[in-house]
Amino acid sequence: MPPSASTTTSPDGTRVAVYDYGNSGAPVLICVHGYPDNASLWEPVAERLAEDFHVITYDVRGAGSSDQPSDTASYHLDRLQDDFRAVIDSVSPDQPVHVLAHDWGSIQSWHFVTDPALQHRIASFVSISGPSLDHAGHFLRRSGRAALRQLVHSWYIFYFHLPWLPELGWRKGWAHRVFSRLEQQDAQDKRLMGDYLNGLKLYRANVLPRLIRPGQRRTGVPVLAVSPDGDPFVTTPLQVDVARWAPNLTVEVVRGGHWMPRNDPGLVAELVRKHAGQVAGWEV
Repeated sequence: MPPSASTTTSPDGTRVAVYDYGNSGAPVLICVHGYPDNASLWEPVAERLAEDFHVITYDVRGAGSSDQPSDTASYHLDRLQDDFRAVIDSVSPDQPVHVLAHDWGSIQSWHFVTDPALQHRIASFVSISGPSLDHAGHFLRRSGRAALRQLVHSWYIFYFHLPWLPELGWRKGWAHRVFSRLEQQDAQDKRLMGDYLNGLKLYRANVLPRLIRPGQRRTGVPVLAVSPDGDPFVTTPLQVDVARWAPNLTVEVVRGGHWMPRNDPGLVAELVRKHAGQVAGWEV
């Protein structure tokens, strides 16, 4: 059954499209997609988890059916956090939610779970292929050869900071072919051109300031960091070297590539069910 769609509004007036898979009596699971995806990324995962959770997905600002602010500053992590808070206020105002996130969804969700004002509202966090930018900034300063290896894998971040060329690559189609070949998949799916173009502002608004001046961001939320061993963009050391920031950490290195939610939704559902179940004391 397709999800029901609604809209919530962030404090700055940005309208965020929200999708509800039902099962309102179950624990709430919020799924946060990355770049250049929209909420449709989670459909195969949500279908597998809808019996155990009240699954909620949403289009991050700039993607899917959510509003698309034109200025780069509107994509700052704090604005993304305002959107997340608006979503959980609308779907679970009284109970903590479980969070599942991928890629830039994970990057922003690390920002959420390390904010003392939000930690009590998050019961657990499953992060796939996305580190905290602040944690990454510290990692790159002290990790020697592992940091150099990650910088090689992060070539695309520097490319995304170039003026006009990344936009041209998406519009002309050759960037689609390059990134699809790296991941060995058809990257088109249900993505829209706006998902590709607006999402570039996520990088331009956040990456360099956080890497240059990383904060000391910690969390007591139970975190499962999932690192696919074939990820061409994010190395395992960067994803799992977070124990000093997240002492309640579990690590899973799994077989697969970057887009696990699309390519192996059954494994993603299994990992979420197990982690949330352990946190809540369910039978798993």
